[in-house]
Amino acid sequence: MRVPLSWLREYVDLAADAAPEDVLEALVTVGFEEEDVHRFEISGPVVVGQVVSLEAEPQSNGKTINWCQVDVGEEHGGIRGIVCGAHNFVAGDKVVVTLPGAVLPGPFPIAARKTYGHVSDGMIASARELGLGDEHNGIVVLSDLGIDAPVGTDAIALLGLDDVAVEINVTPDRGYAFSLRGVAREYSHATGAIFRDPAERDFAELQPGSGHTTVVDDVAPVRGRVGASEFVTRVVRGVDPSRPTPPWMIARLTLAGMRSLGVLIDITNYVMLELGQPLHGYDLDKLDGGITVRRATPGEKMTTLDGQERALHVEDLLITDGSGPIGLAGVMGGGTTEMSETTKNVLIEAASFDPTTIARTARRHKLPSEASKRFERGVDPLIPFVAARRAADLMVELAGGTLTEEGGALFAEVFVADIELPAGFVQGLIGVDYTDEEITGALTTIGAEVEKADDGWTVIPPTWRPDLTDKWTLAEEVARIHGLDRIPSVLPTPPSGRGLTALQQSRRRVADALAAAGFVETPAFPFTTEAQNDLHGSASGEHLPSIRLANPLDGQAPFLRRSLVPGLLQTAHRNIARGLTDLAIFESGAVFLPEPGVTYGTDEVPPLGVRPSDETLAALNASIPPQHRHVALLLAGNIVARQPGRPAEPAGLSEALDAARVIASAAGVEIDVVQSQRAALHPGRTGTLQVDGAEVGYVGELHPVVSDEADLPGRAIVLELDLDLILSLAGRRIVAESLSTFTAATQDVSLTLPADVAAGDVRAALAEGAGALLESVRLVDDYRGDGVPEGSKSLTFALRFRADDRTLTAAEATEAKLAGVAVAAERFGAALRE
Repeated sequence: MRVPLSWLREYVDLAADAAPEDVLEALVTVGFEEEDVHRFEISGPVVVGQVVSLEAEPQSNGKTINWCQVDVGEEHGGIRGIVCGAHNFVAGDKVVVTLPGAVLPGPFPIAARKTYGHVSDGMIASARELGLGDEHNGIVVLSDLGIDAPVGTDAIALLGLDDVAVEINVTPDRGYAFSLRGVAREYSHATGAIFRDPAERDFAELQPGSGHTTVVDDVAPVRGRVGASEFVTRVVRGVDPSRPTPPWMIARLTLAGMRSLGVLIDITNYVMLELGQPLHGYDLDKLDGGITVRRATPGEKMTTLDGQERALHVEDLLITDGSGPIGLAGVMGGGTTEMSETTKNVLIEAASFDPTTIARTARRHKLPSEASKRFERGVDPLIPFVAARRAADLMVELAGGTLTEEGGALFAEVFVADIELPAGFVQGLIGVDYTDEEITGALTTIGAEVEKADDGWTVIPPTWRPDLTDKWTLAEEVARIHGLDRIPSVLPTPPSGRGLTALQQSRRRVADALAAAGFVETPAFPFTTEAQNDLHGSASGEHLPSIRLANPLDGQAPFLRRSLVPGLLQTAHRNIARGLTDLAIFESGAVFLPEPGVTYGTDEVPPLGVRPSDETLAALNASIPPQHRHVALLLAGNIVARQPGRPAEPAGLSEALDAARVIASAAGVEIDVVQSQRAALHPGRTGTLQVDGAEVGYVGELHPVVSDEADLPGRAIVLELDLDLILSLAGRRIVAESLSTFTAATQDVSLTLPADVAAGDVRAALAEGAGALLESVRLVDDYRGDGVPEGSKSLTFALRFRADDRTLTAAEATEAKLAGVAVAAERFGAALRE
């Protein structure tokens, strides 16, 4: 909200020397945010001049210029010669002259310069050049504005161009501050300055008369609230739309961020900014019968003031006459009845509309307006009568109209529910020892009615504060009025036994371990396509049920993900496209796994603004599919970059398996790998990950076709684990192994066995046979070539043995190794390689 200070002074005592920064500082103390300061970027000398003579001089380029002699006053050099290209003035007219040294908005510095064979000693200014509007067809003739000032008068002050506006950010719950009335009241709260309410008028003079009735026919109110609760009309006849808007009004509207659009429209905008009540003016002679407020019918259309034909929704609230829709209520008027340069008689409308209806209409048609911004936040229901009369008075004063007894009004009883405020509640909530007088004084200051009750107070909020609905909001007002700086900065002491749960700690430990291992966490949106869910959500690529969103952010990805891999593929593609080709990324997040044959979701959406019942919440929770937390990672490019003396090392399955072991270690489990196949992964380069025989995930190289469809050059390795399942298998046992002080005995063993036997199975057999003395077993070589029979392979394992109570002898280590070889020989036909 932009607030011109000259306007603000009309309603609150503002010091004559108050700087914009002082006003902003005061408004910040009552909860507003400082935004900016706005000025007319103009500096003098800019003065009133009188045209003494002008000579028309045709030019070779087809233009005709006027060589003018202009009297700007003795103190500014007397008569000056000025070249002007405009023709809307004559000798004797008083105009605005910008003299050398002046700077106009742009910035556009003025200097004496030679043009069209003359030295132009200044410039006669137009409204646009002064920053007073878009009119550029002619210069400003002061008599047209009703101004007759002495020659040499400072035109900057005369036209209100010395005014300044402060801009504040108004939060959605304080819509009353979208008006000079509201801001002036808040400045009064902040400084104690006397506030003069522009809405205080004798109600008898606000009665609109009769003859123009309005009917509200709302057969389908939103949330049970009728679209229009009040509708006031007043008639002003004999207006002259050609009259100029006074400069002071143009200046204020401009500083407030609005363009001057003619005196009639300017008046309605001015009153809206002044009182916070949006208004609309109709050309009375274009209306067809009485006005009806109703919802749109299916297929109905209308053309709004911006010239757009709009297809209407059945929730849209319309202003209609006998010809059909003439306005989107509270948003924008229609083109058929708008005020124009031919308007003689005006019907002024001021109404109270349902905020929800207006907000939905404005968003549905992507048509935000100054009116909708105020209506959707709540307008004072007692102000429409005042605003209609204020606009009518200004049309009489500035547009030469006559206020008639014609009009009409739809009345509604204004009821504001009282709020019980218990004694001690404010102090307990805010943490400040306010006195009873401070509490009641703050509430009275904001306009509330406060009555003493047995255990506290009964408070009726003012009509312009629909945000005050309970004792908590009242407590916030007390804190705001008395200063938020009084609230102590004391951190509460957390109760013992709180913090992260064991499951949350385990999830965080896994993520920290991956980050420490060099992976970068890249969260993605949980939305994907059905095809991606089928490809990555199952081993075979078969179709599986997926949850489709009713209102997806992206229409091309309307399904909730069954796997984290599609998101990692998109992240990898974006990074590679930007030159980041070496990637080690991961994500930990929820996947959505609906069960076949079960219907999820609900068509019964509870109303907004009302807490659903426990039964409704239970039904909503039951409509949500199972959500498992997975962890997935992707490797692409090189794991070690090329450097002097060392070639680049591409990422492969071994790095992904190392990451799986990092996850297993952080979770407290041991992960085994079993060769398998998946539709999205390369045949022969895919493994199933198991914990105690239970499948918990998979690892493998992305299939070349899938990699190509994802626009990933080269090889990409992916891994995905069901983190919730892993953590459940880990349990809560924490076993700390003791460190042995005895020396380890190391031996290698090379076994020849059929090529189709999995190395992991052989490793398990060696570990089982070697017994408790075996500390670790690691595959170090897989050889297939000369010296090994065809169809066979040689696997070499490094074994490490250690005892807890002694140093092992070589014989003991050999005995344990051969025991393991015996088990491998029995199961797989393995033989020691010579």
